[in-house]
Amino acid sequence: VSTQSTGDDEYLDDDDDYSDDEDMSWKVRRSCAKCLAAIVQARPELLCDIYTRVSPVLISRFKEREKSVRLDIFNTYSCILRQTASSKHAIVPEDEMQDITPLVQLGTQVDAIVRGLEKQLYDKNDKTRQSCFSLLGELVTVLPGCLTPYIDVLLPALHKSLSTKGASCYIKISSLSFLRTLLSHHPPDVFQSNLPDTLSCVIGAVQDTFYKVISEALLVSEQLVFVIRPPNSNNPQVSELCTAIFNATLYRLKEADLDQEVKERAITCMGHLLANMADLLQSQLAIALPLFLDRLRNEITRLTTVKALSVIAKSSLNVDLQLILGEAFPLLGTFLRKTNRALKLSTLELLDNILIKYSNYITLAMVNDLIEELPRLISESDTHVSQLALMIVSRLSETMPQSMEKIPDGVLPAALTLIRSPLLQGSALTSMTTFFCSLVRSGNPRLTFVELVQHLTNPVYNPSPATQPANSPLSVHKQAFYSTSSCISALALNCASEDEYQSVITKLLDNLKSSDMSCSVRLFALLTLGGIGKHRDLSEHKNLQNVIMSSFNSPTEEVKSAASYALGNVSVGNLTLYLPIILSEIQSNSKRQYLLLHSMKEIITSMSEKEESIQLLKNYVPDMWNLLVRYMESSEEGSRKIVAACLGKLMLIDHESLLPKLLDYTTSASPHARSTVVMAIKYTVKEEPQAIDVMLRQYIGQFLNLLKDEDLHVRRMALVTLNSTAHNKPALIRDHMEEILPDLYKETTIKLKREVEMGPFKYPVDDALDNRKAAFECMYTVLQSCMDRVNIFQFLDHIEIGLKDVPDIKMLTYLMVLRLVHINPNAIMLKLESILEPLRDTFQSKLKDICPIGQEVEKVQELKRSAMRAVVALSKIADIEKHPVFIDFMKKLRANKETDLLLEQELQANQASYDDMVFSMDH
Repeated sequence: VSTQSTGDDEYLDDDDDYSDDEDMSWKVRRSCAKCLAAIVQARPELLCDIYTRVSPVLISRFKEREKSVRLDIFNTYSCILRQTASSKHAIVPEDEMQDITPLVQLGTQVDAIVRGLEKQLYDKNDKTRQSCFSLLGELVTVLPGCLTPYIDVLLPALHKSLSTKGASCYIKISSLSFLRTLLSHHPPDVFQSNLPDTLSCVIGAVQDTFYKVISEALLVSEQLVFVIRPPNSNNPQVSELCTAIFNATLYRLKEADLDQEVKERAITCMGHLLANMADLLQSQLAIALPLFLDRLRNEITRLTTVKALSVIAKSSLNVDLQLILGEAFPLLGTFLRKTNRALKLSTLELLDNILIKYSNYITLAMVNDLIEELPRLISESDTHVSQLALMIVSRLSETMPQSMEKIPDGVLPAALTLIRSPLLQGSALTSMTTFFCSLVRSGNPRLTFVELVQHLTNPVYNPSPATQPANSPLSVHKQAFYSTSSCISALALNCASEDEYQSVITKLLDNLKSSDMSCSVRLFALLTLGGIGKHRDLSEHKNLQNVIMSSFNSPTEEVKSAASYALGNVSVGNLTLYLPIILSEIQSNSKRQYLLLHSMKEIITSMSEKEESIQLLKNYVPDMWNLLVRYMESSEEGSRKIVAACLGKLMLIDHESLLPKLLDYTTSASPHARSTVVMAIKYTVKEEPQAIDVMLRQYIGQFLNLLKDEDLHVRRMALVTLNSTAHNKPALIRDHMEEILPDLYKETTIKLKREVEMGPFKYPVDDALDNRKAAFECMYTVLQSCMDRVNIFQFLDHIEIGLKDVPDIKMLTYLMVLRLVHINPNAIMLKLESILEPLRDTFQSKLKDICPIGQEVEKVQELKRSAMRAVVALSKIADIEKHPVFIDFMKKLRANKETDLLLEQELQANQASYDDMVFSMDH
């Protein structure tokens, strides 16, 4: 390529002597461009070399005379940019940014790229300009803000493409798409001098006759809203520009016979326009808002309208919605009955925003109608909808406490049913605790602290067939104890008088001291004491720790675990008193060691949440460390895991002194100690930046050398740590991938099979199976985080091995194939035959061929479904339908009724998943 580009320049400059008939070298150049595109797609790890040697040559050929060659050169450079975008997702630490990376190299070539494309942006050929805009769009996506110095060069070219009379719809769509990308990836101030001309062109596109052009223009208009009036802007043209864009959007919003896509984008654009410029459009609100009300009544546009109104309601301009609230609020209540989940979620979000800002316009009758709709939304069938419904009630209790009269009859019973669900966790549980606290604060006589505590605890103290799970010794589900105790703790800490608070503590302690209490009551009492003790010192109650530790002798594992949790959290309330007791008990009582270590873990975890607590905990770090390293060699794997977690969390507090100490134990003679050491590193790696990161990056290679350890278990723990690091903070291991990958690949091939005799039967056992699973899990994670450091063909060789392994590993490799289809389809095509062969074997396998006796048929069916998902993904690769091996493979699938039905099911499911993803992105 470089030779051709150098020799051709003089030749191409002589227009008079040029002849297509005489010069056939363009075919060579075109083939070179396509070959380079394939190399770029197949070998992303060569990006740095490509930017050094290939990129300058391609840029010099942007002026290529032959149109088809020029388009292929643009396409090749776009491939480079897309691969750079993929490598961009790999996290690179700040101290590495000065190193030569693809992004840094690209940044140095932006000027040459723009200069090389400048003339082509005015080319008479539409496809050339489309390719230029596409390439520049890729560039600005990879390097946001990089085109700032060239805005005055690019915008006139865009204006010309949009305003030229008779311009094709394709060039208009390409121009608008690039303009939208340009606007969204640069600061608004760089566009201000060109705004009138840009807006004029966009408005012209909004008035176009082709719906695709209109739709794209409305998207650009939406983006222009933020450019016209950025925060703290004093542009004197704002009012004039605002009116122009409003009139253009209003024209499309009024039209009833438009394409669905145009309708939705007109609504969305108007929503953002009013949210950002309503103060400049006061006289037009009476025109625009009734149109939103009309669109709410239309089943097709109601979802988009709800989202747009939510944007308006959240606006800092406090847009006056009084004109439509009287009719819109009851209408929104009816949407909560619909089966459309997206509509329900968006409606609840809008209602919450209305209640925050517009409660003065909402009457009690309107709210009562809304409250009647809420109970059916509060159920375990959809905890996210339940969470939002509970938030609505909490908001009502703040803004309209008089509306709480009907809550005890409908919403409260539904919430009390949900709180017993095993699915109530995380943010939904947080909403539940907020809900109960807000009820108490509302002042309703039927919703007092005492009343609600009685409602919450009644299923625990007085179980009934209606509340107790079937075939369970506990009165409610295990998770329900945590949910109920969280609510009681929140009420006691935030809403109770001192007498009410003390009565709760006294009752809980009496429950623990009484020998007549059931395991359920003890479990609940321990969890609630822990929840309260974490935030308030309970040391005034004498011998509290002994009362809690007496539950260590319970015959029920759940009670023992709750006692460990309670002791740890109560200790947080008074660390000076309780931590020395726990340390002493660990050393003196081996039978309680595991539970006490759990308590220590609770202390470290809770105390690490605030800087003030960390400083207090630092005083005890040396004592805890010295104690923990003594138990690294414990024969109990459960104890070693807890020790590893504690060691890892302590290093986050004092890494400078503790990390080098831990490194010394990597050479311990005990494999238990070595496995604990490498496991502890897993707990130091968090997604958020940590002070330990710089030091850990320096040492992590030495810890991961345990991938070479002779002990199987140590290697498995090293693999688990590697997987966690690759997922949470890949920058730590990127420089070590060359040393790590051979050990990782080696682990995928090791099999240690033996037979175990059980009576008259012999069962095959593979001691290395867990290691192979862990290795393939690491490979799956590396695909996302460190792919630019991986030789794709070596990687695929080991995927082929996994495709022929046991079912669990096969399913992992199917997932990797799914991901590789998107990351590097070209490499998949090269290995297609070796990938399809084991897939064919899976579909042809019978139950006895895949699973040992006793495993469920469903597992085999799931394996085949997983394989079929991989086939569906493969079918979407460009030009794969021309591959003879794939054609033959699909014919055989279609010829079998079972696989043909399975294929149709997965194709339908794949389309449904795509539709859900599109909604999710829009929402």
